[in-house]
Amino acid sequence: MTDRQTTPELMDEKDVVELLLAQHSLIRDLFDEVETASAEDRPEAFQRLVRLLAMHETAEEEIVHPYARRKIEGGDAVVDDRLAEENEAKQLLTTMDKAGADDPEFLTNLAVLRAAVMAHARSEERYEFTQLRAQTSQAERRAMAAGVKAAEAIAPTHPHAGVESATKNLLVGTPVAMMDRARDVIRQAMGKTG
Repeated sequence: MTDRQTTPELMDEKDVVELLLAQHSLIRDLFDEVETASAEDRPEAFQRLVRLLAMHETAEEEIVHPYARRKIEGGDAVVDDRLAEENEAKQLLTTMDKAGADDPEFLTNLAVLRAAVMAHARSEERYEFTQLRAQTSQAERRAMAAGVKAAEAIAPTHPHAGVESATKNLLVGTPVAMMDRARDVIRQAMGKTG
């Protein structure tokens, strides 16, 4: 299964909250896939998960979180908490990505990562998305969905801890994304997925 096969239906989503909820569901499914994959298939499944998490978080950091800061009650505190969670998850994901799916600690780390990512998603859904839905118009959510899709199209494909703000993503995101995508192409050409 390729990245294109995992998300085409999401590209039609017009509401940012619905788009992000659908991505959260896909992330849960990818965790299941990685956990149950054979040793031979696990690296490829893990790379799909890494890619989706990296792109998803980058788009949230560039589009959703800045908007939430301005629009929702207590937005700064809500977003700061989410960014701290994202940084923690990115650090573990970076370690796992470098070690590869054949690392002896992989499944243990995957369980820790899954718990952290799912707790983060629940917090976003409860504290950020609910308020965004209540405090924004359909037109605003549609514009944010378009922004998220555009941000994901040029986002890095691997995690980069410490780059959890729109400003940092805009300053370093494009060059990092280009390096990530070049690395992905080289690895694919060499028959490697980690």
